[in-house]
Amino acid sequence: MPSSPDATTPAPSTTPAAPPSAGAQADPTAPDVVVNKQRPLLPLDFEPAELRPLDASAGPDIRLRPDAAEAVEKMVDAAGQEGVGLVIVSGYRSYAEQQSTYAHWVAQYGGATGADAVSARPGHSEHQTGLAFDIAQDDGACTLVSCFAQTRAARWTALHAPEYGIILRYPLGFDRITGFFAEPWHFRYVGTDVALAMKDAGQETLEEYFGLPAAPSY
Repeated sequence: MPSSPDATTPAPSTTPAAPPSAGAQADPTAPDVVVNKQRPLLPLDFEPAELRPLDASAGPDIRLRPDAAEAVEKMVDAAGQEGVGLVIVSGYRSYAEQQSTYAHWVAQYGGATGADAVSARPGHSEHQTGLAFDIAQDDGACTLVSCFAQTRAARWTALHAPEYGIILRYPLGFDRITGFFAEPWHFRYVGTDVALAMKDAGQETLEEYFGLPAAPSY
């Protein structure tokens, strides 16, 4: 989930489907699950049934669900063919790992108020689903900081991610809906139907697409 504040060769696409009913996004095993400050994972300590490491575009300890991993690897390969070097710097994070991450930001900001703007509480993190990941540019420019939005890696990924069933999860200017400052490095696998339908509709967040309430706070 969020770590700090603040942001070709297309793959074959499928025809976008109509949005499912808003009540269908609570299953943590589904690629379209919506996890936010108002929608915790059930159970809170949910673990995906299967995770696998990514290829050479990521460190050896970075894992995702197989469907997400396959999509990410295809996207990284396509970016590389266009001279854009993408590196995956974060993937699945367990409940215990998220406890440590959140505690770090509580200590950094001196309390939950500041931490809640930049990090998810355990049980509320997309990283815990195995569907979310953070990207960086291969030269290390602006890794996990707001200036990453101006890098070629960020621009390419934001433009092409839907072709691979992936969305930018925390876009700039939508923190009152998502609950988090913009993170131009944080992407999420949702499947091509949802990703392409969101792009076609001009919708920036899963909350808006599925007609769910905004989640600015717990």
